[in-house]
Amino acid sequence: MAKGGLVLYSALVLWCCSFVLTQCAPKRARVHHLPGFNGSFPSKHYSGYVTIDLHHGKRLFYYFVTSEGNPSKDPVVLWLNGGPGCSSFDGFVYEHGPFNFEAAKTQKSLPRLHLNPYSWSKVSNIIYLDSPAGVGLSYSGNSSDYRTGDFKTAHDSHTFLLKWFQIYPEFLPNPFFIAGESFAGIYVPTLASEVANGIDTGVKPVLNLKGYIIGNGVTDEKFDGNALVPFAHGMGLISNDLFEGTKRECKGKYYEPRSSTCESKMVEVHEDIKDVNIYDILEPCYHGPSTWTVTANNERLPPSFRRLGETERPLPVRNRMFGRAWPLGAPVRDGPVPTWPQLLSSNSVPCTSDEVASAWLNDKEVRKAIHAEVQSVTGDWNLCTGRLFYNHDAGSMIKYHKNLTARGYRALIFSGDHDMCVPFTGSQAWTRSMGYKIVDEWRPWMSNEQVAGYIQGYDHNLTFLTIKGAGHTVPEYKPREALHFYSRFLRGKRI
Repeated sequence: MAKGGLVLYSALVLWCCSFVLTQCAPKRARVHHLPGFNGSFPSKHYSGYVTIDLHHGKRLFYYFVTSEGNPSKDPVVLWLNGGPGCSSFDGFVYEHGPFNFEAAKTQKSLPRLHLNPYSWSKVSNIIYLDSPAGVGLSYSGNSSDYRTGDFKTAHDSHTFLLKWFQIYPEFLPNPFFIAGESFAGIYVPTLASEVANGIDTGVKPVLNLKGYIIGNGVTDEKFDGNALVPFAHGMGLISNDLFEGTKRECKGKYYEPRSSTCESKMVEVHEDIKDVNIYDILEPCYHGPSTWTVTANNERLPPSFRRLGETERPLPVRNRMFGRAWPLGAPVRDGPVPTWPQLLSSNSVPCTSDEVASAWLNDKEVRKAIHAEVQSVTGDWNLCTGRLFYNHDAGSMIKYHKNLTARGYRALIFSGDHDMCVPFTGSQAWTRSMGYKIVDEWRPWMSNEQVAGYIQGYDHNLTFLTIKGAGHTVPEYKPREALHFYSRFLRGKRI
């Protein structure tokens, strides 16, 4: 076929797919029902695998929710959870997916699914991707692929995107964004750089990348590591005397203490905060079922704090919280990621339980409905895997953010202001360190006619935003506010 004819044919394919929505989407990937849900989906759902390495049999699993608005025009957003080693079903089940999950009444029954009024699919098409291979329902036929790192993960995810858009070509013209939280603060900018470089060098298909979104994201070990002490002091978790003494002995540098006196002070800090829920300091710390009956309603907190931690989510916020990012002070090194039961038994990551997601995704009928292959999971499905050997080999993300924003890509960095795992104080500091001119001075932003947090805008389309009263996984705590800033950012509107 002549070149002109090929261009015309491609244009016709895209036009036909857009005219009859998802006509080009593979019928075998369509999800028609989900166990636990009664009713019609508000938009079309697809799920399945994309093979990114035929020789190794490396296959990445995705769940794709089309927009409830205008799928042919609304942005396509790739969502990534962190860990490293955690499934993006985390975001689907607990945060901004199309359903709210109600815990099963008995051990033999399934969780009940209800439509989520604050789903991010209200305003966007969204791909939930299990990445890298070995995470969630993604797998490889060669176990060597479970030894990975930042660069390899970004490369594999880029390969996935190129192949995915070939399967769903009708979405190529849509604005494309990459989003994630926690350790996806590494995944997102490294992948965005891969995509941007591919665009610049003419890699096909050409993705319509517009920007990226990161929530409570790991960015730079020094900025993130130095954020804890000021956060703990500002939140009243350590005394003023201890704060001043620690600041004096550590000279304001709390990451990797350089003296025994600094290290001693840091031990005192950790002793004071060790029983606080690291993912939301307002929430009880769940170590077992008995704790729920004692503190589930925050009865020990003053009324103002109870209101600050309230959520409009119609179902209870889950017990906190698997696999967002390693707690500060425990940076990821090259080696096996411990299993979460091991971490729980050693109290390394307290306050955690993910029974609802595990109960649902370990059901055979659910696996069948979402086209999950038997070989993708050996034994029980876990939200966060223990089979990865992960090397954080890309270093600080600040250089990636500088490069991407300087090239015109829009960036939204948001933080739940009660997260102690990746405190907002670190994200606020590193965004300011970029040296960009402030174009939107620190101010409150509003949602539902209430102050929802604070925002500061910089030149080069870089925005830092806090969400008042939210923990590590913002859409889980503040779903209305999260949908508000998300939808406005995607549309390029002032938040």
